[in-house]
Amino acid sequence: MQLVAERVGHRYGETAVLDGIDFAIGAGEIVAIIGPSGCGKSTLLRLLGGLERPSEGRVSVAGDPPAGSLNPITYVFQDFALLPWRTAEGNVRLALEDHRMRPAERAAIVADVLARTKLTEFAGAWPRQLSGGMKQRVAIARALAVRPEILLMDEPLSALDSQTRELLLDDLVDLWTREGFSACYVTHNLAEAVRLGHRIVVLSRRPGTIRDVVAVDIPLAERAERTAELAPIERRLWLLMREEARAADRELLRA
Repeated sequence: MQLVAERVGHRYGETAVLDGIDFAIGAGEIVAIIGPSGCGKSTLLRLLGGLERPSEGRVSVAGDPPAGSLNPITYVFQDFALLPWRTAEGNVRLALEDHRMRPAERAAIVADVLARTKLTEFAGAWPRQLSGGMKQRVAIARALAVRPEILLMDEPLSALDSQTRELLLDDLVDLWTREGFSACYVTHNLAEAVRLGHRIVVLSRRPGTIRDVVAVDIPLAERAERTAELAPIERRLWLLMREEARAADRELLRA
């Protein structure tokens, strides 16, 4: 199953946000999206997920979802979006309550994803009792409960401290190694992009166009130990980002 953007453009009123976006997310591939602030990264993710319709072009799915998938495409948000009156288990179960299934089947799915995200012993905890990293694990478990083929992740680690972010990156790599899911991962953090992305799409300043696509050939599971090889890629991405940010500043000064 592939998620495909073809000549996607989008406007809010007279303001062009995206223009001519062409790329695809392949099976088992993580595509990271980076770019200067205001370039349309989160807008692009909403278009990919069907929350908005593009003004131009189209977003389509090629191929069939895997057997047993309840929702082929799902989100992990930046702000966790947990209901404070539900436990960790209850927040995960929420994703399944609109699907017809036996209570025992629902309970088995919840138990499974809590185990896969290292949350079993925290199943009965309330959100107020969880750290930021644990809350994001609950959000990831909730997304996995619907057995998605593609995860859309909108800066999921940006609200976390650096130590917790590193631990969650390790968890995501471990999870991908076991599950082989596909993902579109929006981030401002270049270290996250080179750690997780098989390909990194660099957007220009607004209206966002694809400035470059950078492939990272080092296996995900080896990247934590091969940071010296990732450094030149991160530097290349920063130079692209800096150039776009400076150009945006010059445009503001001329306005």
